[in-house]
Amino acid sequence: MTGGRLVIVATPIGNLGDLSPRAVATLAEADAIVCEDTRRTGRLLEHAGVRSKRLIVANEHREAAATAVVRRLLDGGATIALVSDAGTPGISDPGERLVRMAVDNGHEVLAVPGPVAAVAALVVSGLPTARFVMEGFLPRRGRERTEALERLVGEPRTMVLYEAPHRLGRTLADLAATLGPDRYLAIARELTKLHEEVWRGTIGQAVERAAAVEPRGEYVLVVTGASSTEPTDDDIVTALKACEAAGADRKQAVAQVTRDLGVAKRRVYDLAHGPRTGHV
Repeated sequence: MTGGRLVIVATPIGNLGDLSPRAVATLAEADAIVCEDTRRTGRLLEHAGVRSKRLIVANEHREAAATAVVRRLLDGGATIALVSDAGTPGISDPGERLVRMAVDNGHEVLAVPGPVAAVAALVVSGLPTARFVMEGFLPRRGRERTEALERLVGEPRTMVLYEAPHRLGRTLADLAATLGPDRYLAIARELTKLHEEVWRGTIGQAVERAAAVEPRGEYVLVVTGASSTEPTDDDIVTALKACEAAGADRKQAVAQVTRDLGVAKRRVYDLAHGPRTGHV
């Protein structure tokens, strides 16, 4: 290792109270801070009580130029903190190129972990969390978008996507057309902020809701993965009985089986209220 050090610092995705003491100390000790927007990072530093720092802009348009500047500083033994506007740098934000450069040139790379919108949405979604895949933003148009959507059809892991409000309706419609309207998902909006909201239902229901309610804020979509085989009625009934045996009432059992098996709620509801489950 040479003397330079690049420290990836996670920052709040909304609530400034999520900035960790270690993050504050790292920002205060850094020789320079790489950021997306000097104004937003300036406000964060003011909140943290950190002053008089050199700020180097590395947004999607200037990351390549910033990488050369940061390399010279690292070669000189500097400690550089890397932040994004919100969350963890490199996760659907600039930073990956800077990290690769530092690694390739033998500099130490550390992380001060903290908020990630994808993980926050995943753990409140109610969907399986043991295995998941981060898709980030889908390509906006053309063949790349079509191919990205088609790759999701057979993906067995829970999928996490980001979307802007003005593109939410289109993305939900594309997901419905590709994955089917009965696939279950959770939509998290404005996580950790004043108007935080988590909505859960099928993709088809989400399409209708997005058309009726104007999307506002930043969104994270958490989508059920594909089943290796389509659950049979017997599979659903067995799962319902297991839920009820564990103490769930009928409504709770229907909701859990719908999520776990990724099937239409109406189908689960009908089976839950039919004679095959022992209900009259």
